[in-house]
Amino acid sequence: MTKILRIINRLNLGGPTFNAAFLTKYLEPEFETLLVSGMIDETEESSEFIARELSLEPIYIPEMYRDINLFQDRKAYKKIKSIIREFKPDIVHTHAAKAGTLGRLAAINCKVPVILHTFHGHVFHSYFSPFKTRMFLEIERYLANRSSRIIAISERQKKELGLIYKVAPLDKIEVIPLGFNLEPFQENQDAKRIQFRKQYLIDDDEIVISIIGRLVPVKNHKLFIDAMKIVFENTNKKVRAFIVGDGQERVNLENYIQSIGIDYVNFTKEQCKAPITFTSWRKDIDVVNAGSDIIALCSFNEGTPVSLIEAQAANKPIVTTRVGGITDVVIPSKTALVSSKKSVTNFARNLFMMIEDDEMRKQMGLSGHEFVAQKFSYTRLISDMAAFYNKLLKEQSGLG
Repeated sequence: MTKILRIINRLNLGGPTFNAAFLTKYLEPEFETLLVSGMIDETEESSEFIARELSLEPIYIPEMYRDINLFQDRKAYKKIKSIIREFKPDIVHTHAAKAGTLGRLAAINCKVPVILHTFHGHVFHSYFSPFKTRMFLEIERYLANRSSRIIAISERQKKELGLIYKVAPLDKIEVIPLGFNLEPFQENQDAKRIQFRKQYLIDDDEIVISIIGRLVPVKNHKLFIDAMKIVFENTNKKVRAFIVGDGQERVNLENYIQSIGIDYVNFTKEQCKAPITFTSWRKDIDVVNAGSDIIALCSFNEGTPVSLIEAQAANKPIVTTRVGGITDVVIPSKTALVSSKKSVTNFARNLFMMIEDDEMRKQMGLSGHEFVAQKFSYTRLISDMAAFYNKLLKEQSGLG
């Protein structure tokens, strides 16, 4: 049986965790997979429940965190080498930057036959200083040169990696989109809508706009807040905004909202109504989507944003910025209104149009489910990845 060692940065709430877990579980019995994970940051919500629900038992490396720490990283690297020597994988497949660096270096050192890395996003803009960004880019180019293949999760990301950042030649980059279990987003939507709206004191005639994700600078929540201020000042409809998630920027965002004169509530501390509500982390995103009317995203940089896939699976219309692989995830003007990541005015205009036009909101929502169900199902992911693994193994053995 072919053995795969799958290494992921951390089991935080997001697309990489779901995909690493699905691939570990459902590639059996054709492939034997061992899942290795680093540790999540204290500001993040754990997704260990995903592994538990699939009866997976990952090996955790306590020294492997997202941030750079040369002493801890060296210890993590040695542990990965030890795991490789004991497990003897035919394929090492890494997910995201830290796991991709340490895992591939260890696999190269141990002469693993096939070495793969999936870019779930990249850090080549909007994250770090120019010097740090350049350093990471050179590391990724070196590692890509020593890898069997690089996996991108969208065509746009492939072009960015191959043509703009020159991480690897285009013929070395394979596109395999993410895959998810989207069925919960169609199940019991009426009951879930009532549940969410009752919890947060939402009236039937109130329109809810939710933005879902980590509260970190790259997610650009300030643009969302500025746009909502414009909406509040111009609409006659009853509108409330929900910021779903948590992270290092929450206090800064709360202070900013207060400074521009908008009432807000942190619902984990006080249960009352306000124009903007912070919910903190929620694992039941299907319930959040059911209770919302519009899903927003404002990021500076994205790979394949899971929140937009899930929104469409729940038949919710989207207002988003145009970054990364977003136009591979939505159908502009059919399931989403898309604007520049730099224009608060355009983003606010799109939000306003979606709020004011009930029929547009309904029709754009109805167009989403069929699109994502075909393109982003986990069964398609499993089939694509199994075929790709077998193709590489044949090439490596000289049979391809």
